[in-house]
Amino acid sequence: MKLIGLIVSLGWLAGHAVGAAAAGSPLEAVSVPVNIQTYNVPALSGQIADRLGRYTETRSATVVGWQEESLLIMTRFGDARQLHRVARPLGYREQLTFLREPLGGASLPRRGARDQIILNWDIGGSEFDQLFLFDLNTGQSRRLSDGQSLYRAVLWAPDEQSIVYVTTQRNGRNWDIHHQTLAGKVTSLLQTDAGYWLPIDWSSDGKRLLVKNRVSIAQSIIYELDIQTRELTPVLGADEPVAIQDVAYDGAGGIFYTADQEGEFLGLYRKSLVTNAVTRVTPEVNWNVEHFELSPDRQRLMYAVNADGLSKIVVLALPGGTPIELPALPPGILRSAVFAPDGARLAVTLNRANAPSDVYVLDLMRGQVERWTQSEMGGLSPQTLATPQLFRYESFDAMAIPAFIYRPQTPGPHPVVISIHGGPESQYRPYFSSTIQSYVREMNVAVIAPNVRGSNGYGKSFLQKDNGRLREDSVKDIGALLDWIELQDDLDSSRVAVMGGSYGGYMVLASMVWYGDRLAAAVDSVGISNFVTFLENTQAYRQDMRRVEYGDERDPQMRSFLEQISPLNHVDQIQTPLYISQGANDPRVPASESEQIRKALEASGVPVWYVLAQDEGHGFAKKGNRVYDSIGRFTFLQQYLKQE
Repeated sequence: MKLIGLIVSLGWLAGHAVGAAAAGSPLEAVSVPVNIQTYNVPALSGQIADRLGRYTETRSATVVGWQEESLLIMTRFGDARQLHRVARPLGYREQLTFLREPLGGASLPRRGARDQIILNWDIGGSEFDQLFLFDLNTGQSRRLSDGQSLYRAVLWAPDEQSIVYVTTQRNGRNWDIHHQTLAGKVTSLLQTDAGYWLPIDWSSDGKRLLVKNRVSIAQSIIYELDIQTRELTPVLGADEPVAIQDVAYDGAGGIFYTADQEGEFLGLYRKSLVTNAVTRVTPEVNWNVEHFELSPDRQRLMYAVNADGLSKIVVLALPGGTPIELPALPPGILRSAVFAPDGARLAVTLNRANAPSDVYVLDLMRGQVERWTQSEMGGLSPQTLATPQLFRYESFDAMAIPAFIYRPQTPGPHPVVISIHGGPESQYRPYFSSTIQSYVREMNVAVIAPNVRGSNGYGKSFLQKDNGRLREDSVKDIGALLDWIELQDDLDSSRVAVMGGSYGGYMVLASMVWYGDRLAAAVDSVGISNFVTFLENTQAYRQDMRRVEYGDERDPQMRSFLEQISPLNHVDQIQTPLYISQGANDPRVPASESEQIRKALEASGVPVWYVLAQDEGHGFAKKGNRVYDSIGRFTFLQQYLKQE
């Protein structure tokens, strides 16, 4: 199992590093990357680029697996993320791939890599990932997929001679599960008519497969698929709606899984597939169990609890569930976890508010921890970076809304940037963001990141508070935050900007409609401007899932409501200057969403800066594009927040 957090985006806006572009002297303008088109963006100052240069040189490392005594990690050298091998703690990072596109991920056999692994990447951010069999010794790869369809969720079979995966190859809409030998023979195991389906885990004998039908974030159904007969047998979630996240065979006739079946939060459970008896593994706490991993021999179980944004890691000895005492780790957010083939060591990726992701190895036998990577920070010191403070403010209906604030060390009152996460079923967590740090340190701006209603991590009731016709209640949470800012002596309520990506982009545009007279500027990245056109034009394989969250635009009454709340239909109420960035190949929020709001605002005389990257998708993944976009954002905010 891989953490959802391994997605390219850490909650969308985290990946937007800032830094210098190809600028010779401070007086020279920044060069526009060859694949970027700009509209109304002025020449960007090389002086600003030089000023922000340190921030672009930060990088992170993420562990993806073991190869004997070495670790395989993903990190960026050059323009894109690549696969590297590290042989010892803080050792040399040996680059193994040299791709033009960012590496999407790596899939390894349960007991670690020997000679071959599966790699996946797309072209230009399209998210139509292709699968490649990669030889770790020779560096050669061979494509296993068709070159055009979408492929995800690769699992190696126990015999390590074949894989399963999900693909939309049949019709571009439905998720089918295929079995494929390394020699290339493909067998269809499951064809689906609706829903988002994924293979989850193999039984140790290779005869059964756990598969998941994710209906929504609040409902999943888990089945066992017989490889020979193709028979599906429901094992979890078929009787009543329940959110189910991770699932795995325990090797002893049962399964471990995380679900919210007993309350507001995800707990960890074991179910016997023989007696159907269910046992709770974790104590009842008011936080989600965000992830778990089993060792290859199924003798140890690691799980992590998301407590107000930070991860608490626990390891249990099986079958009894006795806790194993762990050495202290820096406080942070778990991004991935992989047991060594012998199960005696656990490699984890941790991200911290004042330092990018790095890899640590816990020796479970000796009770020791070793740091295996120390990612570059461009000369920035963790001790001098802003540390977020958690607070809660009261919204319009007295609901408490959690938020993090980054404050400059200089005297106020400070301008404010409100950073709104996407999803909407996501959660802002105190991760490292070079973007936020540059605003705080270089522009003396306070940054506030709220978890408005509808955010994950605070219970299923809170998660559902923005569903359907409650959509605009989350926008009202931004209004309440603006009220809170007015009461703070160190914050300047006359100089506030909103910033967000994806669904957070919709929140930005909606805030401009509702609270434009209280905003000095806005930054929208790959945002939704009209829910109807978004649902009609997002990739076909995504439509059903999005309709569960937002409503079905094919229903006349819901269509009317979606049109009513769409910012595009309220352009006459918008006066706030806007910066937009968009990838031309975005499969989630198509570029047409940005194009139509840009044209509408320009026609009404609102200042709009627009950056369109022809080789990007849902956000910018290539360093050169990110750098230019980040300098543009900084320049825009500096101008409209009236910062010298």
